[in-house]
Amino acid sequence: MNTAASPWHGHSFSVLLPIMLAGTAALLAIALYLCSRLTRQARPRRTPFAVWRDVSLVTVAAALALYLWGCLHVFFLDDQDQSEECELQRPGGIPRLVGLRGDFIPLRLVCEASNGRDYSVIIPGYISPAIAILLPLALVCGLISAFLHHKQRTRTREKG
Repeated sequence: MNTAASPWHGHSFSVLLPIMLAGTAALLAIALYLCSRLTRQARPRRTPFAVWRDVSLVTVAAALALYLWGCLHVFFLDDQDQSEECELQRPGGIPRLVGLRGDFIPLRLVCEASNGRDYSVIIPGYISPAIAILLPLALVCGLISAFLHHKQRTRTREKG
């Protein structure tokens, strides 16, 4: 929520920059790991649980890439540019703007209107819904992988 002293506050650069740096590092690490899973040496070790784990990591990487893409949309804009974008995209029926705020979860830049109607700008509208689908999908794939891994380890112990 915005304070009365500063109703025009978008995403904080001091928060946005570390998120983007850490997110980029994590995305690169996941990508490198997944590429290593495609090598000739890794192919014989493919098991059902490993495939599900890798699918889970692919969905996490896709969600992270989308989040970073959304962050890039506001990264190079200062508060003045963000305010101007609010004015440019103001829908009809909105008398005047009284503030703007940047939310990180869900990722959005919200323009606040005097009549209580808010609207989002700059960050593409498909980003948060796509992330909301990808993350539960990653969780389901990860749980399937864990179940299959547990099942395989149980069978191996019973045989040995």
